Amino acid sequence: MSDLFSAPGTDDDDAPSPEPAEGRRRHTPLAVRMRPRSLDEVVGQQHLLKEGSPLRVLTQGTTGPAGPSSVILYGPPGTGKTTIAHVIARGGTRKFVELSAIRAGVKDVRQVMDRALEDRDLRGLTTVLFLDEIHRFNKAQQDALLPGVENGWVILVAATTENPSFSVVAPLLSRSLLLTLTSLSREDLEGLVDRALTEERGLAGQFSLEDAARDHILRVGGGDARRVLTTLEAAAAVAAGRGAETITAADAEQAADYAVQRYDKDGDQHYDIISAFIKSLRGSDVDAALHYLARMIVAGEDPRFIARRLVIAASEEVAMADPTALQTAVAAAQAVQLIGMPEGRIILAQATVHIATAPKSNASYKALDAAIADVRAGKGAPVPAHLRDAHYKGAQRLGHGQNYVYAHDQPHHVAAQQYAPDDLLGVDYYSPTQNGNERAVAERLVRLRQIIRGTD
Repeated sequence: MSDLFSAPGTDDDDAPSPEPAEGRRRHTPLAVRMRPRSLDEVVGQQHLLKEGSPLRVLTQGTTGPAGPSSVILYGPPGTGKTTIAHVIARGGTRKFVELSAIRAGVKDVRQVMDRALEDRDLRGLTTVLFLDEIHRFNKAQQDALLPGVENGWVILVAATTENPSFSVVAPLLSRSLLLTLTSLSREDLEGLVDRALTEERGLAGQFSLEDAARDHILRVGGGDARRVLTTLEAAAAVAAGRGAETITAADAEQAADYAVQRYDKDGDQHYDIISAFIKSLRGSDVDAALHYLARMIVAGEDPRFIARRLVIAASEEVAMADPTALQTAVAAAQAVQLIGMPEGRIILAQATVHIATAPKSNASYKALDAAIADVRAGKGAPVPAHLRDAHYKGAQRLGHGQNYVYAHDQPHHVAAQQYAPDDLLGVDYYSPTQNGNERAVAERLVRLRQIIRGTD
């Protein structure tokens, strides 16, 4: 089989090797050496590991009396998706095949399916097909998986960091069990670090870890077990390089000086963080808004996208409560376009603070939505004759513009006359709040309506 596939039934922890343990530790990454060999060694994800759960049933070598045998593992990086796939492969008489979602085509998928069918019928072997990053497969490639999954030729274990509802075709999703993994807690990762420090397949007790170093490693790990172990191993190498057996905070900081920002510009993180940003602006939590702004900036989000959302928020969340918020947001969008990053972050911060701390009102767009609803419901009689265009030949004969009162000729430049269609007389769409500038608008609006409608 081509190099798109891993060797069947092999794993770093299981493959025999004449090389001594110390040699394997030098050549195999710590994150691979510490990969759990059973579900009992998996850290976190306790909601998936209960007795009798589908995941337990799969790892025991059966598919259960009902339900799909294939699974889609959805969660952030470093939460155990690959580990679970390897654990499932060890159950019963199974062959493990790993397919590269980056390099494989439809032909390669069909090749796996044909061989899986042959192994099942002739050798009594069940093939576990592990497909990492299934979201990278296009529709045709995913469709090629369907016969094998539907007929039980393979147990598909697919992993993805992107929401399967958007990245996996519906037929494949309906034939698989979706298991959602969550970021690992600090307690989960602390236990993993302790095991890596002491176990023979890990660092074998050669190093101790200062509390400050532990805190740094866990903090930059960002809930990613693989990154935590990689950072720990790098910090141990720094300590060993200076002949020490204690890993210090300086060693850990040299190994990794900042946390990896988990963010996907087209996936859940993109939408979740911008959603949290907007809701923090709406909720007037300036500190939370700045946090989400920082996460987007660090992750490399397009600053023009952030600026556009600020312009929308200035009208959607603030509007007439502080009309200058829109001016600030529009100026910020133009300035970011002109200046670019990294200086553009300063401008985005100003606009964020202005909108977050401004008084809030959604009265203007609620008023428009109400008016649109009436229009769609069929309301809106013909335009009153005195408001119709009177600038073309024959308009006067039709009565257009007759008895129109020019507002600027009236006291306060407000005329008492009918503007709304007949069936919408007296309808109030706009109801200003008592927040910020809109309080003064509310007081003025009462008087305006009295004059216009002749009720003063």
